[in-house]
Order: sequence, then C-alpha cells, then structure tokens
Amino acid sequence: MSTILLVDDDALAAMGTADLIEDLGHTVITAQSGAQALEVIAARPDVDLVITDQSMPGMTGVELAAALRERRPELPVVLASGYGALPEGADLPTLPKPYSQEMLEAAIRDAGVGAIAHR
Repeated sequence: MSTILLVDDDALAAMGTADLIEDLGHTVITAQSGAQALEVIAARPDVDLVITDQSMPGMTGVELAAALRERRPELPVVLASGYGALPEGADLPTLPKPYSQEMLEAAIRDAGVGAIAHR
C-alpha cells in the first residue's frame, strides 16, 4: 500500500478521486491548494506519489510540481488536467480528466508506486 497526496481545489472532485484511490488499496491524503500540499510534504515523508489538478488558484499543478522537485526530487507527480496540452516546458505524466478508476490505476502504476492492492 502506498500513500498518495491528492491535490485539488474542488472538494467534490477530490472526494470522488480519494474514494477511487482508497478502493485500489492506497492511503490518501488530500490538500486543497499547492501551498497546503507543500505543508503536507514537509510533514509527511511517507508520501509516495502526488496527483495534482493543473487548474488551481494561487499555484497551478505544474508550479506545484516544480516546487516539489526542489524539495523531493525523487517524488513522482502526476498532473490531472481537463485541458489537454501542458504548458510550454512542462514534462509531467498526465491523467486526462475525466478519468476512470482504470485510468487512475494505470497512472499510479506507471508512476512506479507500490503494487496495486486487490479490490
């Protein structure tokens, strides 16, 4: 089982995604902003993966990923976005919105995070 930090400013979307991740056998921590996510990362060295929304006020998912690389360069980050193309210069695995549990499972597996538990 892995610990996944889910970052999304939309509480309803985060709740649904958290349920999907937990159903896959992982522990989920949620944050509603990039700033809050950075606080979680500072306090929780056990986080194995960050899945972040791209479009958030204050700090985009790409900006959060850059800040995370400075703090924990080995930490994989998956960017969830409904907008298709990433901003210029962004080099992150993406999860297109809307996504299914199977797509989410594949993104977690492709990020190299722990074995997926049985459902």
